[in-house]
Amino acid sequence: MSSSSTADPRSAQAHARAMAGTRVLTMPTLPASTAPILPEGVAAQDMLWSEVVAAGGYTARRLNRGARLQLTDLQGDGCLAMQLFNAEAPAERLNIADTLKVQWNAYLRPGSLLLSDMGRVLMSLLADDAGTHDAFCGVSNAASNAGRYGEGDNWGPYPNTRDRFLLAAAKFGLARRDIHPAISWFKGVTVAHDGNVQANLGPFTPGRSLVLRAEMDLIVLLANCPHPLDARPQYAVTPVQVQAWRGAPTPVDDPVRNGSPEALRAFLNVEDYFAR
Repeated sequence: MSSSSTADPRSAQAHARAMAGTRVLTMPTLPASTAPILPEGVAAQDMLWSEVVAAGGYTARRLNRGARLQLTDLQGDGCLAMQLFNAEAPAERLNIADTLKVQWNAYLRPGSLLLSDMGRVLMSLLADDAGTHDAFCGVSNAASNAGRYGEGDNWGPYPNTRDRFLLAAAKFGLARRDIHPAISWFKGVTVAHDGNVQANLGPFTPGRSLVLRAEMDLIVLLANCPHPLDARPQYAVTPVQVQAWRGAPTPVDDPVRNGSPEALRAFLNVEDYFAR
């Protein structure tokens, strides 16, 4: 047995300690203030989260009210699905149907709100230079991935979004019954006049990004797996960068808050919640 073997505890310990300081692209930066590249205008001491989610990867984080979250499609073929929960009471969560119907718009754009099932704003979309997102089609599961790639469970080469969400949710004591419809960022789906669904899945120009603002204390789940309408036979998805930093809660004169009567009502519901 060689001295580098990890078959015995002492060799395994030595090997693990020798890995200290090793960096790969798809891992969290700890502390986030040491991230090699910071979002424009953000001070290192304000950073809360800096991570690259690998192809087929997932991540989860609690973000406080006012935090900003930037997602960047590094190589142009990311598909980052998102679920949101009220961190204080996770029974309240993202409601896709209300997000679309309350705002009278089926497509997410700067100024759009992500609404809960209790009429409150969970996040608002402040900036977006991607413009291709999907709030219609849901996400992949083990059966859909098995049908396309031959297998699709969590521990194989083609993990699916729903099961990745299950792993992320478990870190917060959430379970299968808590997994709900998700938004997929960076992959566009529209509905044509004849009712047919049209997918705009790229690949796109690398580096497209968006910025969201947390309007409540949130649990954020993210999974980066191919879109369910992606017909390519290969498991095609690329890494997405996730960065978050501290920010102030939304002021009463904020243009997103006052952008429509429906938006104002949703923000008033949030402000009433925090006034308790």
